[in-house]
Amino acid sequence: MGDSKTDRIISGKPDNEDVTLDSSLRPRRFDDFIGQEKIKDNINIAITAARGRGDALDHVLLYGPPGLGKTTLAYIIAAEMGVNIRITSGPAVERTGDLAAILTNLRNHDILFIDEIHRLNRAVEEVLYPAMEDFALDIVIGKGPGARSLRLNLPDFTLIGATTRFALLSPPLRDRFGAVYRLDFYDPEAIEKILQRSAKILKVKADKDGLKEIARRARGTPRVANRLLKRVRDYAQVMFDGVATREVAVEALTKLEVDSIGLDEIDHKLLRTIVEKFGGGPVGLDTIAASISEEADTIMDVYEPYLLQLGFLERTPRGRLATEAAYQHLGLPYNKKPPQGTLL
Repeated sequence: MGDSKTDRIISGKPDNEDVTLDSSLRPRRFDDFIGQEKIKDNINIAITAARGRGDALDHVLLYGPPGLGKTTLAYIIAAEMGVNIRITSGPAVERTGDLAAILTNLRNHDILFIDEIHRLNRAVEEVLYPAMEDFALDIVIGKGPGARSLRLNLPDFTLIGATTRFALLSPPLRDRFGAVYRLDFYDPEAIEKILQRSAKILKVKADKDGLKEIARRARGTPRVANRLLKRVRDYAQVMFDGVATREVAVEALTKLEVDSIGLDEIDHKLLRTIVEKFGGGPVGLDTIAASISEEADTIMDVYEPYLLQLGFLERTPRGRLATEAAYQHLGLPYNKKPPQGTLL
């Protein structure tokens, strides 16, 4: 038996946060995938063209905040292309040998999905370049003066990369993707349709107003919406008659400390720290992270995108700044003036 992590990679079993959600809720075809219409249309055209030519699909990079459907889209692309998909993540591919084992086990037109691709080891990334461009794997046999280079031909395959940190991708890797798509937050109407589908699959009794209330508090993110639906279902089953009405949803989500626009305890803690401890900012990300005992990367990847979209935070050259809208939502008076000499 080899290393367990490598075994999971080679076998193609999922090993990332995205796929921890109940697999039955994951759409398997574009017809079931709600939202991201422009991306779906563009990928559909590319798939139809590739199948018409009998070619592998061009390499695809998907980026955006977590929970928006990057992994789901990879599964759907594989299903629409009628090929196998192998799944791994950037941190799991520790050595060039791990990547070589995965690539040499691919079949013609197969898809390799790498989640968190921005966290690939640089040496592993270098091996990936000729694989993406020339479908070849360069390996060195032996050491010292007797070492020699050997090139192995690989089948035509498609690499689908997913990342929440697009800026951290090295330019050489980024430029080798033929199609780059950014997934945006979903509007409440799209989230409500997703919840209707999920409620039907999970056999949750919910009225329209109940689902609408959950959608309002889902942060525009399908993963969050499905998680909240399950918690409201549990609350309705234990405390009420099992039906997720608006009143039940409000009471359940209030107990979970999710407010009317989807901000949770950490969001409030983050905003109040900036406002109350640091006078509204600007304050550095690392200082905020230390103050609320959270990782800076977690704040940047999970919490900031939604707060920025709401207009509650600003990024300035000197740090994060709470806006007037944030003060209003927290019910605090806004009388802040930018510090003298601050470049905004």
